[in-house]
Amino acid sequence: MRDIVIPLLYLASGTLFILGLRGITHPRSARRGLLLTVVGMAAAVVGTLIQQEIVDFRWILAAAVIGSVIGGAMAKYMPMTAMPERIALSHAFGALAAALVGTAEYYEHAAQLSTFIAAALMCEVLLGCVTFTGSLMAFGKLKGILPGRPTVFPGQQLVNLTLFTVAVLAAVWLVITPSADARFPVLIAASALFGILLVVPIGGADMPTVISLLNSYAGLSGAAMGLVLDNKALIIAGALDGASGFLLSIMMSRAMNRSFRNVLFGAFGQVDTTTSATPGEAHDRPVHSAGPDEAAMLLQSARDVIIVPGYGLAVAQAQHRIKEVAEILESGGARVRYAIHPVAGRMPGHMNVLLAEADVPYDRIVDMEDINGDFAQADIALVVGANDVTNPAARTREDSPIYGMPVLDVASARTVMVIKRGMSAGFAGVDNELYYLDKTLMLFGDAKNVASSLVRELESVSTQKA
Repeated sequence: MRDIVIPLLYLASGTLFILGLRGITHPRSARRGLLLTVVGMAAAVVGTLIQQEIVDFRWILAAAVIGSVIGGAMAKYMPMTAMPERIALSHAFGALAAALVGTAEYYEHAAQLSTFIAAALMCEVLLGCVTFTGSLMAFGKLKGILPGRPTVFPGQQLVNLTLFTVAVLAAVWLVITPSADARFPVLIAASALFGILLVVPIGGADMPTVISLLNSYAGLSGAAMGLVLDNKALIIAGALDGASGFLLSIMMSRAMNRSFRNVLFGAFGQVDTTTSATPGEAHDRPVHSAGPDEAAMLLQSARDVIIVPGYGLAVAQAQHRIKEVAEILESGGARVRYAIHPVAGRMPGHMNVLLAEADVPYDRIVDMEDINGDFAQADIALVVGANDVTNPAARTREDSPIYGMPVLDVASARTVMVIKRGMSAGFAGVDNELYYLDKTLMLFGDAKNVASSLVRELESVSTQKA
């Protein structure tokens, strides 16, 4: 009976993973896609637990309870703004699991491993260790525990190449002559250290691409683990994860006008010392500020408004208030749309999720490549907490570390309004040239509070006109 049920469960699991992955590519079907993947994972777990090799469930149940508590707490209490950090941690945990399973399998069956299984196991451990430590470094940078700017030192690339070579040579040697000796700890140590030094020289602006690449590594490690354990569900899930993460990394690199080589070895995101500023630092260059009353008057007379949401909107949870601003403007006859940069909010799709949470209609949300040409005709571009993705320096300053990165063409609008707490530099550590344009009005304060003030002022203006 098991010989029939287990393959069927794994087949159902793989099918649901594929359908779920297809579903989450569009906001309308994302919830259903996620539900399908959850059901698919449940089927895979059941299929694994009824394997005849499992003779005692006590440790398994204890681990399941502990993991469920941790996962549930992360899902419930980590805010949407911390999603990139949560994903980095998930990659770290998954990769650590793969590395630990590979280590246990090697020390228990080293003498009986075939060449193919030994090679798969070495890939599993190497990729698992690299992804574990690399994901922890990415988490630290996103969380602010580690500096967001690149950490570099002379000869770093040579050190990285040496560590990678040592790890690969140790893995190959262990495949040729498997034995539970000192070579295996060398493989683990070199891989783990390589993961650390792989990520620390990468700047904050490239973190979304790095996370998706680490996702690919974690998936490949899981697929290798499936080969070692002869688990079909792991092979399917790992292959899907690895392929989708790799393709997403390529798409994001193209969207950011970056190459994989530059992302991994270019130390992108270093602070531009000629223009960058630390939070709270005074600026010699003048800016034009405005209050909610003046901003409301200008918005009320606008016929075409483009809203640009960013990380500041996510931090303040201002999406609902901004939607209210848009609804008031639309009720007065204005056309309102939302412009989305591929990595706005430090994560692909981050802004789409937040706007969907506020029930913003999907047809109002427009990708960068489809709306950039419309900024020149827009009466007002309202930037809400977006920084690096609106910086004209990416197009005009060849000495800027973000030069060449595609940005939203906010500066072409007739009037620009920026809601921002202060004049601090963005995540890439680069000061934003947009703030010093004559056409730009700065509305300083928390995005949610400023948006609430705009709602009140707009309603007041509408009442007076009535």
